[in-house]
Amino acid sequence: MGREGPGDATSKTTVVVVGGGVAGAILARSMQFLADVVLIDPKEYFEIPWAELRSMVEPSFSDRSLVKHTDYLTNARVITSSAVNITENKVLIADGNSVSFDYLVIATGHAYSTPISKKERLEQFQRDNQKIKSSQSVLIIGGGPTGVELAGEIAVDYPDKKVTIVHKGSRLLEFIGHKASKKTFDWLTTKKVEVLLEQSVDLDSISEGDGVYTTSTGEKISADCHFVCVGKPLGSSWLQDSALRDCLNKNGRLMVDEYLRVKGRSNIFAIGDITDIPEIKQGFIAEKHATVVIKNLKLLMKGTKENKLAKYKAASAMAIVSLGRKEGVAQFPFATMIGCLPGLIKSKDLFVGKTRKTLGLPMAAFTCNHEISNNNCMTIR
Repeated sequence: MGREGPGDATSKTTVVVVGGGVAGAILARSMQFLADVVLIDPKEYFEIPWAELRSMVEPSFSDRSLVKHTDYLTNARVITSSAVNITENKVLIADGNSVSFDYLVIATGHAYSTPISKKERLEQFQRDNQKIKSSQSVLIIGGGPTGVELAGEIAVDYPDKKVTIVHKGSRLLEFIGHKASKKTFDWLTTKKVEVLLEQSVDLDSISEGDGVYTTSTGEKISADCHFVCVGKPLGSSWLQDSALRDCLNKNGRLMVDEYLRVKGRSNIFAIGDITDIPEIKQGFIAEKHATVVIKNLKLLMKGTKENKLAKYKAASAMAIVSLGRKEGVAQFPFATMIGCLPGLIKSKDLFVGKTRKTLGLPMAAFTCNHEISNNNCMTIR
């Protein structure tokens, strides 16, 4: 259980936020002095998700990318537990308690299995790093953004290690266009990363004991260790028997209206990856969701009529995937490019300083202990 903020809970509107990821953290932080804010999250910290893979090759990077919720929520209540159900006006919690709300914001995104404490998460990064350092060959299962970025981090920081990606799809990074996929494949090839497409590895039978993995086509891969980088399930299973069960679409996402309210509900909002909005699920888009709902909560608390609420417009297909410390591949509405320009935008600091600033925290000077030379750093349109 977290702590009570100094605000007078009896005189303020209660806003309950379920989920302490990008969208939930930013919204809770912005509303904490305007309402009685309660954040419910199964872990005690906020993690900048796109910094995870850098932290695996450089554990000290996580000192800035992991932030205890109470460090940026100085006037809110934090409950370190999981929400398990919702009634018309309460959120039920795994510890047996419940929290009443005037407004509810659901931001549970995807279900990740991460440690509860920041200390344990830091130790996990240390173990992953040691696993990589002690291996001569690494198998990465999954060729989406997580698998590609991890391969890039390892290939750049540890160029002597053999890295193999096994991906069940016909191309890498299927969430963006074919051109970006092809450029990424070519970049990985130049870094001597082997990419096996249209193959999979049985996750239930894998073991690092013998160091040999068999793909769905019977191909044998030798690797000292492996990392599973496949998509995580949506964090909506707890809603399936709740008052919002009819608001979930067939894929388990919450259906929202133009104001990001759960359809049919005037005081319940959904933001981030859990929404049914047809757009690429990205952190910067989750932040935009939070910005719209912050505006609408402020307006509703003032008694503003519905037709004055802020509307959300689905974002265009844009994404940047890091390729090591200096390069990246980017898909913009006007062009697809790879090389140093996307790298300058994202790859060096991975937006960690910007995100910390958004949460009202010191950006902290970025220091890098790895100087990676790159004599072939160019941008291709």
